Amino acid sequence: MADGMRKGIILAGGSGSRLYPATAAICKQLLPLYDKPMVYYPLSTLMQFGIREVLLISTPEFIGRFERLLGNGSRLGINISYAVQERPEGIAQAIIIGEDFIAGDNFALILGDNVFYGPLDLEREAASFTRGATIFGYRVRNPQRYGVIEFGESGEIERIVEKPSAPKSDYAVTGLYLYDGGAVAIAKELKPSARGELEITDVNNAYLREKQLNLVRLGQGFAWLDSGTFESILEAANFIATIEKRQGVKIACIEETAWKKGFIGKDDLLKLITEMPDNDYRHYLERITGHR
Repeated sequence: MADGMRKGIILAGGSGSRLYPATAAICKQLLPLYDKPMVYYPLSTLMQFGIREVLLISTPEFIGRFERLLGNGSRLGINISYAVQERPEGIAQAIIIGEDFIAGDNFALILGDNVFYGPLDLEREAASFTRGATIFGYRVRNPQRYGVIEFGESGEIERIVEKPSAPKSDYAVTGLYLYDGGAVAIAKELKPSARGELEITDVNNAYLREKQLNLVRLGQGFAWLDSGTFESILEAANFIATIEKRQGVKIACIEETAWKKGFIGKDDLLKLITEMPDNDYRHYLERITGHR
């Protein structure tokens, strides 16, 4: 097993029940988040890690729509493959579904409705990863919605509790995880929780018991947004709109990310631009390449 991080899994499944009726005919991760499909944001995050091998997991009903949207990834200089989650039975199920893709290697797992934006050297985090697991903690106002990190007296992680009614800290575990290949065996040993799901919190606690769980705290100036409710989608869209309008950038423009990471050359990007309709997204790419 090589050090570093070459592979990434996007879990874009689930029933989207909290977003009904918006999700009656389309899955949540294909909904627009401001000016891009929601799935662009986690895909861009994986690409910023330097990851070029991606497995996208979704439901039987919608997996084909992701394939139509993203293809095999070759236009971005990456390789995207697809797998089906027959029933939504927990985040940790994605690790089992991805066993053949993981093939014993280190990998990142990211949820398809999570947005990460701010000063974090993702490629350095990925390159320095060797073994065990890394989670990313973020202070939130409503920790009872998430897996919550409980700390000991000296600041070490004591345990992670899934959606506690009385949280002992305000540090939530975000929907981004780095694992070594041993996560597959751990996930296979899990028993469903009271919610009937294979909990990713149980995977993280298993690494914690072996003293192999590392925490990266996402501090001030960093934004983590999840899009599980209508309110959080609106908040995320407003945040993205504000940043893009004030700074003249586009968050999670996957073609720009591919170019800046060196996955594709400038000529490749210019060819992609010519295939786009005449709109703001195309104009942005024309501007950053000096062709507008």
